[in-house]
Amino acid sequence: MIYTLTLNPALDHIVRLEKVEAGETNRMDAESVSAGGKGINVSKILKNLGERSIALGYIAGFTGKEIERVLRDEDKILSDFILVKEGFTRINTKIKADVETEINGPGLTINEADRQELINKLEDVKNGDYLFLSGSIPDSLGNGFYAEIMELLKDKEVAIAVDTTGEALKLSLPYGPTLVKPNLRELEDFFGVTIEDPQQIEHYSKELQKMGAKNIIISMGGDGAYFLSSQGEGLFLAAPKGEVIDTVGSGDSMVAGFMYGLKNQYSPIEAFKLGVSCGSATAFSENLGTKDEIMAIYNKL
Repeated sequence: MIYTLTLNPALDHIVRLEKVEAGETNRMDAESVSAGGKGINVSKILKNLGERSIALGYIAGFTGKEIERVLRDEDKILSDFILVKEGFTRINTKIKADVETEINGPGLTINEADRQELINKLEDVKNGDYLFLSGSIPDSLGNGFYAEIMELLKDKEVAIAVDTTGEALKLSLPYGPTLVKPNLRELEDFFGVTIEDPQQIEHYSKELQKMGAKNIIISMGGDGAYFLSSQGEGLFLAAPKGEVIDTVGSGDSMVAGFMYGLKNQYSPIEAFKLGVSCGSATAFSENLGTKDEIMAIYNKL
């Protein structure tokens, strides 16, 4: 089974209008609401590729229940969220206009009982399963929470992708995550450096590997991506050609595509190419990439 974990999900409220006039009443041309969060995006891409997953995490209030409903009824994705008694799941408003603006709500506060309930659920993860630990960790859980999960599972053969940054990423590395995927800016922040050439990207990717990561993808936006495999194979891949419409979710799509590739016996390099194809398909679309869009790009690489 594949599990995705989103500790801080959101209802994404996307509004579209030509221009925002500050201090005035603005009327939108269109709007949409969807279940958002990095792990949830992974589940959606896996669904598009034909893989089942179970979305885990915390929800609360009427917005949390709406996330469950949207995933169940519209996205056809299984979920097993923990319902927190206080507060409500955040709403993130994304304004698509002449200048794009995001207004993100605060996350939930997770108490010790809720924390332990998630740990209990994760004890059911079995040998051969896949787990995605995606996104930021609520302050109430602490930066070491992903490491705590990996400690729990260290004696099982579970392929774990860690898509987070900073201290949370650092603490997870000794547990040998199957994949980490910082972008270039996050890689610079992690090591406290300015990266100016490809050789530095290779160098700091190898440093991540020395710290415990098995496979590393460094996403570089329009400049493509770099991959270092657990066997030491390195590859820079230029960004596929296409009109970029919306990059939200493209990094999550890349992570999903790579792990899907490994699960389905792609070589690491081909899994990386599939991951890049997933990320690009999402960037070239108003929504997350479909399987047809993904494979059309993959077959050209």
